[in-house]
Amino acid sequence: MQKNRLMKPPESRSPVSRIRELAPGIALCAAVTLVSIGLQHLEESTFEHPYIEALVIAILLGMAIRTFWTPSTLWRSGIAFSAKQLLEVAVMLLGASISFAAIVASGPVLLAAIVATVVVTILASFAISRLLGLAVRISILIACGNSICGNSAIAAVAPVIGASSDDVASSISFTAILGVLMVLGLPLLIPLFGLGAGQYGILAGLTVYAVPQVLAATVPAGLAATQIGTLVKLVRVLMLGPVVVGLSLLAPRLSGAAPKAGPRRFDPFKLVPWFIVGFLVLAACRSLGLVPDLTVGPITRVAALLTVVSMAALGLGVDVRVIGRVGGRVTAAVTLSLLLLLLISLGLIHLLRLG
Repeated sequence: MQKNRLMKPPESRSPVSRIRELAPGIALCAAVTLVSIGLQHLEESTFEHPYIEALVIAILLGMAIRTFWTPSTLWRSGIAFSAKQLLEVAVMLLGASISFAAIVASGPVLLAAIVATVVVTILASFAISRLLGLAVRISILIACGNSICGNSAIAAVAPVIGASSDDVASSISFTAILGVLMVLGLPLLIPLFGLGAGQYGILAGLTVYAVPQVLAATVPAGLAATQIGTLVKLVRVLMLGPVVVGLSLLAPRLSGAAPKAGPRRFDPFKLVPWFIVGFLVLAACRSLGLVPDLTVGPITRVAALLTVVSMAALGLGVDVRVIGRVGGRVTAAVTLSLLLLLLISLGLIHLLRLG
């Protein structure tokens, strides 16, 4: 009888026992998150802008801890839960901040340029990564991170394609480094290419990874550059939804599993994960005015907080030796993809006379 009790299947355990199992790992991830947020606030008070976001700090801190300490069974369930389920909830909540009105307001020419830039860069970045010998999943992460919104895109795409912690950490680590370099170096292109404030704002919105980084990169060019750069960046972020939905349809092919014999019944929830459905529903509700403006800020902050917790969990599960083995190729893939994004963006700005 004692043996049977010990072998009780996980699904038969009570919610209380499940919470007790998850609590230590979640608490650890939350602690790393608090430290990361504190360091970001320290950056803001010192430099006025967070050049390295809490999301990146969390994964780096998690990796540092993992280097010197391997979590035991006591911590693993909560860490795994934070890395997957909490991240999925965060992605779903992001839908509440999306309004399709922003797309209409940007104008058809600029909208087409943004969409074309994202699509072409995703395909080209993926091709570059594969030519450098990287696996399919990490190639997708690099392509989406460079083309859409850096760390946030990587975090959103990872659970859809079943990417490993090592793939996510590798992609985010090198993307984050180049993201900071972009903020520091992009203003140098203003005199080099004779860019006006509007043109530079569009360039920053098309190439810089995160919205806070767009603000930091455009402040030297003036308020007009900041305003148009932020608008372009927000429209670019909206591309994340369609891209994630498309990848969710392709995800079954990535597993390499053979299709089952016999007739198959159409099940939309197997084609599109539940959190993507929730994302689209919330985005539709926001666009129809069913999500009050007062709730958007708190929902967005909760999503951002959960994402940081998830990144801490991913960092705690990373084997640094794996990153070391692919580091050179990942760095080359991210760098070449970013240079390509810059060239495409500059070409479109001058060709279409944007700004």
